Amino acid sequence: MKKRTLGKTGFKIAEIGAGTWQVGGKWGSPFSHANADAILNTAVDHGVNFIDTADVYSDGESEKAVGRFVRSRSERIYVATKCGRRISPHTDKGYTPKVLRKFVEDSLKNMGLETLDLIQLHCPPTETYERPEIFGLFDDLKKEGKILNLGVSVKTVDQALRAMEYDNVTTVQIIFNMLRQLPSERFFGEAQKKNVGILARVPLASGLLTGKFTAATAFGKDDHRAPIKENKAFSNNEAFGGIDYRIGLEAVEELKSLFHVQANLSTLALKWILMFPQVSCVIPGASRPDQMLANIHGSDVPEFAPEIMEKIKRIYEKHIVPNLANTHW
Repeated sequence: MKKRTLGKTGFKIAEIGAGTWQVGGKWGSPFSHANADAILNTAVDHGVNFIDTADVYSDGESEKAVGRFVRSRSERIYVATKCGRRISPHTDKGYTPKVLRKFVEDSLKNMGLETLDLIQLHCPPTETYERPEIFGLFDDLKKEGKILNLGVSVKTVDQALRAMEYDNVTTVQIIFNMLRQLPSERFFGEAQKKNVGILARVPLASGLLTGKFTAATAFGKDDHRAPIKENKAFSNNEAFGGIDYRIGLEAVEELKSLFHVQANLSTLALKWILMFPQVSCVIPGASRPDQMLANIHGSDVPEFAPEIMEKIKRIYEKHIVPNLANTHW
């Protein structure tokens, strides 16, 4: 597995990591620790050394599975988790140093670790970015040995740019894929200047970019994608990367034609992200070991010729750009 440097952290991490939102079972299914172990073992056995989780994934079960797994392996595995989304209602008022400190300590307990390699604020409200005391807390936690680095998972490019104004922000996790290209236009250059690591999340647009979905695809009632699929307007929900499902399908069909594939677009979609050198790591999720293995193969795909990159850009401009006014990217 090829490695890249994760910005100011200095970590040398595999360019494809393991996202764990759905580790342990498909979205909407009960968490399975046995399945989580199988997925994570497959990942590390094939060179993955970066795992991204969060305290809200399966109510802490994901963190517990990741911590147990990391302690069972001899390799150096970098662990990133997130905090803040347990605040309910999820508003800026709920963000206090005391609350966030407790969340970090809970994550350490969940994972059985003494130090977190990377703690990320989990898509905080826009107002929170204007509060230096929130970001300053993590300097204290670093001095105490509870964390090594601070990052932020963001919803919008504007939030990403604001987060980087804090010197202690070492990484930004942002939605980036073939159907959501704005970060490369407005954010990547600034991140490179400040040596901020970029973690690309929702790289397959919640499955749209696998090429396997159709208008008739049905999602389970507990699957977070189900209500978004029926929405006839662009959504600020993260399902499908905020793309209207039907518009996304149209773009995907053109992408499949471009690459002459009937389905199995996923490895190509991951490779497209890796064509951007500013990206430190792509973090696709997996519900089964074979999905994890397929994700890893994205690193092996030959680089795209410039004309292919240009054609992908044109598909994005044709289907997505005319609708950007309906989003808050």
